[in-house]
Amino acid sequence: MESEELVEAEELIEAEEPLEAEDKARIIQDAMDELKGVDIRVLHVTEKTQLTDYMVVCSGTSNIHIRAITDRILEKMKDVGIKGVRREGYKEARWVLLDFGDVVAHVFDPEDRTFYALEKFWEREKPLVTA
Repeated sequence: MESEELVEAEELIEAEEPLEAEDKARIIQDAMDELKGVDIRVLHVTEKTQLTDYMVVCSGTSNIHIRAITDRILEKMKDVGIKGVRREGYKEARWVLLDFGDVVAHVFDPEDRTFYALEKFWEREKPLVTA
């Protein structure tokens, strides 16, 4: 009987609809907020790039805080069945990038966030180069 229940549960998991990008962004935003990420911003960039639909950006107050926020995001995404994320910068913990395909999370050291100014880059109306 247990094996039948397992098969049914597996079928239910497989039958679930994949999460929409907006839902992923909300989960990431909530994870950042839970661990007191600073200045959380959700950028809708669908019209500006084919790379992703949303970028969720925040700052941490220290390397340990940045890693903790990153770990919470990964944990929350794993809870909803999203695995296999591409991750960059975790060891240094100055700018951690988590690529979930249609949503990318950025957890910054405040100094690096100011320097790279992702929000300014993605929120501008005009392209950098005109053809």
